[in-house]
Amino acid sequence: MRIATFNVNGVNGRLPVLLRWLAESSPDIVCLQELKAPDERFPAAAIEAAGYEAIWHGQKSWNGVAILSRVGTPIETRRGLPGGDDDAQSRYIEAAVNGVLVAGLYLPNGNPRPGPKFDYKLAWFERLIAHAASLIESGLPVALAGDFNVMPTPRDVYKPERWTEDALFAPEVRAAFARLLEQGWADALRTLHPQETIYTFWDYFRNAYARNAGLRIDHLLLSPALAGRLADAGVDAHVRGWEKASDHAPTWIALTDG
Repeated sequence: MRIATFNVNGVNGRLPVLLRWLAESSPDIVCLQELKAPDERFPAAAIEAAGYEAIWHGQKSWNGVAILSRVGTPIETRRGLPGGDDDAQSRYIEAAVNGVLVAGLYLPNGNPRPGPKFDYKLAWFERLIAHAASLIESGLPVALAGDFNVMPTPRDVYKPERWTEDALFAPEVRAAFARLLEQGWADALRTLHPQETIYTFWDYFRNAYARNAGLRIDHLLLSPALAGRLADAGVDAHVRGWEKASDHAPTWIALTDG
């Protein structure tokens, strides 16, 4: 079974890219981020025609997350993280799909730092850590997938010295990610490719993709009950080079049968 995460950077504006990638790669389950569309504008019919059932949590102009599946109906278990009853930002969705609990997330960017956006990022991260602990404690096979807006280590960023003041590389944010992993989550890409230069995002500016001046900010974290099934992991980096592509590339894992 192949599970992927893809920040589409506008699900309607980049729908041809998404559909082309789905047809080419045929992932079984996909977590999408940055839909940038309210619920009623989600392209459900086009997704269904491509062979996928979907659940989504949209928001006008910003954010938005979805889970697509071609291996069974996603049974939604949570929409939004606990502790955020007044949180209007659509950043988390969770569903049981084909024997796996799939959690799709879009962690806040947090820039500029310092400031209220950075404070919100740290607070949201704490809510994620608390909920992730309960997922680990459940003993279920869980995939925590999405755009974390975190480069965990200097290996995950082109010229890290240029990012020392950025919210995506801030010590507090990297420490929060490390605390998340300490719960028992396996970083799938690094589990299989511990030393490789791997990026999942390339800015639209300064010819970043052609120079491979990227960041690794899209992650798939696996609970102990799922990590033992990890067979392969990678990034479909060529998708970033397509016309009108997202600035992210799809990131995926392959699992053996449970």
